[in-house]
Amino acid sequence: MPIEAFTGQTFATHVQVLIIGAGACGTIAGLAATERGAEVLILERDAKPSGSTALSGGQIPAAGTRFQREAGLLDDTPDLLFHDIVNKAHGECDHAIARLMADESGNTVTWLIDRHRIPLAPVLDFQYPGHSRPHMHATPRRLGDELHTALLAAIDREGVPIATSAQVTDLFVDDHSLVRGVRVQRPDGTVEEIGCDALILACNGYGGNRDMLARYIPEGADLFYEGHVGNQGDAVRWGEAMGASVRDMGSFQGHGAVAWPAATHLSWPTITEGGFHVNRSGQRFSNENSGYSEQALHVHRQPEKFAWAIWDQRGETIAFRQESHVKAVESGCVKRCDSIADIARVTGCDLAALEKTFADVAACATGTRVDDFGRDFTRKPMLSAPYYVCRIVGALTHTQGGLEIDTGMRVLRTDGTPFPNLFAGGGAARGLSGPADWGYMSGSGLLMATSTGRLAGEAAARLVLGRG
Repeated sequence: MPIEAFTGQTFATHVQVLIIGAGACGTIAGLAATERGAEVLILERDAKPSGSTALSGGQIPAAGTRFQREAGLLDDTPDLLFHDIVNKAHGECDHAIARLMADESGNTVTWLIDRHRIPLAPVLDFQYPGHSRPHMHATPRRLGDELHTALLAAIDREGVPIATSAQVTDLFVDDHSLVRGVRVQRPDGTVEEIGCDALILACNGYGGNRDMLARYIPEGADLFYEGHVGNQGDAVRWGEAMGASVRDMGSFQGHGAVAWPAATHLSWPTITEGGFHVNRSGQRFSNENSGYSEQALHVHRQPEKFAWAIWDQRGETIAFRQESHVKAVESGCVKRCDSIADIARVTGCDLAALEKTFADVAACATGTRVDDFGRDFTRKPMLSAPYYVCRIVGALTHTQGGLEIDTGMRVLRTDGTPFPNLFAGGGAARGLSGPADWGYMSGSGLLMATSTGRLAGEAAARLVLGRG
């Protein structure tokens, strides 16, 4: 059973704040709780901490930071970020959590840079769909693994212990719904039991669990899964067994431009700078610029479940600043073409169909035609040779549904009351995307992971130290 009754047993090891998961949420929670004087232990199922953070693009939205102002962006505010989150989710997210994340985003990024030397800087050379301002902050290579490595280095500097190869299988819970400890299994079968005063669930979602995907996201269950295999939905299973509320379980972050067969992302400036996607017939099939998450299923629904991305040097110059895109180019998946005829030869698409698609997009760019899919092409010039082409598939990156939390990061029961010492953040918690893939705003996964991690760590420390 994932939940076992606590019957007064003693634990050989006991810590004040126990954290499950060593991604961005878990490491940041550990840093925050330690900074406030709590005794902390992070449990990580892998031999080397990895997970969704390391696999991400590593870009964190934050609004109104001094780093943006120093770089010349003077008009970003938490209000704008809040409205961007809510608008992308069609209003169907938790507004109180969205408000909190927007308000705390700048504080979190500033704390990470100033206190923990995480090398973040504003990304101002392009703007993601759904962002009213360029909110992103990223490490130099714009790579999640670089961000995660920096967080682990901070953990090491602060002396926060991480137990690796430590998979939590069960929680011990008493009659008052207090989590009193956990059971941990090691790869050699050894079992340990560790007591705690507060527990933070930072172990992401259920993208690696095929049964849960079939139950909650049937249309996306056979998408290429690019997330971490360890995302098995443990937090949701423990929470449900305790009577916790789970929300938006059909929501996920997808990515609609995974270079194939390299299985790495094309950077989204390939679209924002005027590029587009066509199917094997050479025809567009969606508003590509509505968001990379919902584009995953649009691509997946095409004949043979793939499409072609087409962009030009303008988009390539910006895209090449992101490490994942560099890997796509170095893999040989990206082809350079000097004409539309070259594109037809590389892709196998019908030349006449491609020429019509280019002519239609050019007319949309000049404003003489309204796009059939509602995209506004007028803000960027029409593509010009040389062109770049890549075969793409849609992917499921990570799930967005999860445990419902309050603004104190406490997990809520189905009746809306909080558990006394159970906290959650990152992918373990209900995200900001509403009920479906179309609600995911670029970067909101790391926005949640970083700020909920910091706030959960602070709250857990206050609880165990009796400070409120």
